[in-house]
Amino acid sequence: MRIITLEEHVVLPEFDQEIQQWPLPGQAMEYLADTSDRRLKSMDDNGIDMQVLSVVGRGAESLPPAKAQTFAGRYNDLLAARMSVHPTRFKAFAHLPMSAPALAAKELERTKTEHHFCGALINGLTNGRFLDQPEFGPLLQKAAQLQMPLYLHPGPPPAGVADAYYNDLPGPIGVMLACGGWGWHTETALQVLRLITTGTLDRYPRLKIIIGHMGEMIPMMMSRLDEKFPVTGNSHHQRSVSQTLRDQVHITTSGIFTLPPLMAALGTFGIDNVMFSVDYPFSTNEAGRQLLDSIPLPPGEVAKIAGGNAAKLLGL
Repeated sequence: MRIITLEEHVVLPEFDQEIQQWPLPGQAMEYLADTSDRRLKSMDDNGIDMQVLSVVGRGAESLPPAKAQTFAGRYNDLLAARMSVHPTRFKAFAHLPMSAPALAAKELERTKTEHHFCGALINGLTNGRFLDQPEFGPLLQKAAQLQMPLYLHPGPPPAGVADAYYNDLPGPIGVMLACGGWGWHTETALQVLRLITTGTLDRYPRLKIIIGHMGEMIPMMMSRLDEKFPVTGNSHHQRSVSQTLRDQVHITTSGIFTLPPLMAALGTFGIDNVMFSVDYPFSTNEAGRQLLDSIPLPPGEVAKIAGGNAAKLLGL
């Protein structure tokens, strides 16, 4: 059984002086910067054959367009060079200059042509803007044309949202609720639901989207979403929410390692749309492997989740 994980992160310290990364503990930075020794040992210890690496945290999207393109290109080139030392163990999602969507489309194509990257990862909103906005059309069209999925990863909430919902809470409570404890997941789900209900995914029917964390709470809401957003003569979307999700959205297990949410994901999205992931180094490969080994399904179906679905979607 081949095991591939898709939401596995890196931060290259060579760029620290050029951009202010998200505040991360020192040990996390050490793990994020490592693309060989410690990372490979953990993969080997847990039987993980391949990681698809992605840049996490603040990056090119926060820079002006001209600088963003150069920054993203250099980041991708260095990441490709690091991966080339272990070509059978690593693939990558591109880091894109999201503040300039047309340039992001060009960089996406370049990373496929020059480095054989297999998609792109987008961290949160871009200057407070969701991907259903027309300005992102060139990127969505190019991703669909190239058959390079876009992994929608959480990012920090916009200042107005943080002020209204989180900043008045004591100590670390607000930060955790805004990020990994709740807010990240609702915002990523909202990103997907906007793409569906505005008809954006209908305009790009070959576009594939990936989201993590067992579907960012969408599985438990799927039937209600169909009820509240029926396809009518006045609706912007042409298919039911659930059908569009199953047609174009794939989910990973990243960061959530218990069976009830996995079974909900399988029961709603279907087994062909669910892929194993860890969220390394923020979650451990050991926790992920424990979940994989506990799945009460036939070996052939577990193999689909473990790596078969990812290999098919990403051309691995």
